[in-house]
Amino acid sequence: MEIYNTFTRSKEEFIPREQDQVSMYVCGPTTYNYIHLGNARPLVFFDTVRRYLLYKGYKVNYIQNFTDVDDKIINRAREEKMDPLALARKYIEEFFADSDALNVMRANIHPKVSEHINEIIELIEYLVAQGHAYQVDGDVYFAVRSFADYGKLSGRSLEDMQAGARVEVDLRKKDPMDFALWKGAKPGEPSWQSPWGNGRPGWHIECSAMAHKYLGDGFDIHGGGYDLIFPHHENEIAQSEAAGHKPFARYWMHNGFITINQEKMSKSLGNFFLVREILDKFPPDVVRWYLLSTHYRSPLDFDDEKLAVAGKGLERIKTAVRLLYEAMAFPASDGEAKTEVKAFEERLSSLRNEFEKAMDDDFNTALATSVFFELAREVNIFVGSAGRISQRDKDSMEKAHLLIKDFNSVLGVLKEDKTTGKLLLEANGSDDKLADGLVQLIIKIRQEARSKKDWATADTIRDGLKELGIILEDTPQGVRWKKQG
Repeated sequence: MEIYNTFTRSKEEFIPREQDQVSMYVCGPTTYNYIHLGNARPLVFFDTVRRYLLYKGYKVNYIQNFTDVDDKIINRAREEKMDPLALARKYIEEFFADSDALNVMRANIHPKVSEHINEIIELIEYLVAQGHAYQVDGDVYFAVRSFADYGKLSGRSLEDMQAGARVEVDLRKKDPMDFALWKGAKPGEPSWQSPWGNGRPGWHIECSAMAHKYLGDGFDIHGGGYDLIFPHHENEIAQSEAAGHKPFARYWMHNGFITINQEKMSKSLGNFFLVREILDKFPPDVVRWYLLSTHYRSPLDFDDEKLAVAGKGLERIKTAVRLLYEAMAFPASDGEAKTEVKAFEERLSSLRNEFEKAMDDDFNTALATSVFFELAREVNIFVGSAGRISQRDKDSMEKAHLLIKDFNSVLGVLKEDKTTGKLLLEANGSDDKLADGLVQLIIKIRQEARSKKDWATADTIRDGLKELGIILEDTPQGVRWKKQG
């Protein structure tokens, strides 16, 4: 398996720190608003990375933080007349509502800045003691020129970065590029006691402290959006490795931007879309499928038409699953198996290899989804071929079912019924709508049988549904049905 490492700007063989376990840290949101589509892309992609590593047999220790102390949170709290930490808690819950809808697995740990102040202060104290940071009027800054390798992730010199950056003028700094590790308290802001007076952490220091606490030195994968390479991840490396945590992370992965009409989506341009606004128009499984339809390092251009196309594509997968379930539900005949059984099973094996090859090549979900489409096509052909269904045919169908579930376990598009093991084809994780439609169709057939005085057929349908746990009730208003118990 190869990963494109931003640090080396090349694909590298993935060799984890521990033989059977992968450690991952993915930067989470600043919790001052609902998440937008640009937040959703790394959420879904790195969730898929985690899922594939689990598929490969690794244990995965996945950490994703919440920035719940920040200027943006404080400013939004003033607007909403709320306590900043309470506002952050509110949007953390909203984050989970959106990420759960997108079928994103919860991290092993979701650390918050407000709960790791002691670890942050300890790290800053060490940096000050080693001459990598200095205190000015209650603020503490990291001295970038004290770290000789500054810029090694982004590949730019300090002079180039300084010339191209919009650096806030602060004459108290020793260098304009120095960045805040600790900010002195201001009236009305959340603050904690520290050796430099009451204050709160800067943005970059939090991830260094929390990643080291939960994953240690040289953890495997650090992920986030492309916009985090500089300054956030560059600063994380500097302050972490200056504190002796070398290497900080071994593989750096960054997803490309979401664009709107070829322009980067951003709040400053006013062209961003909240995930929940999109989910009002499109099912969450379609949104997830769309986000995985392009290679993660490529830009992804957003518009409604492309989401609609993604929805039609996903429906091809669902149709194959429905047909498969219908065929598997028929009693097996005593006849011979389809002549193409062997070829079908060989094709299943080949498709598994193609899927793994795509994912092993820097998590190429675009190619993996096309392999999923091919699997759906093969299932449709096999299930739809003429002839009665033998037990041998059903065995082959079960192998196809397991392969579909394996592909889905990685891509995470369809949810699974933990009781039956079947994939749920409704976007909300429930097949109630489908079940209702099918039962209503059966009721209609029963009513037609009754109108023809074919009581035997009508009773057979009623008794068969009862065996499945569905009770029919004949009322003056028509036939109603309910689940038994």
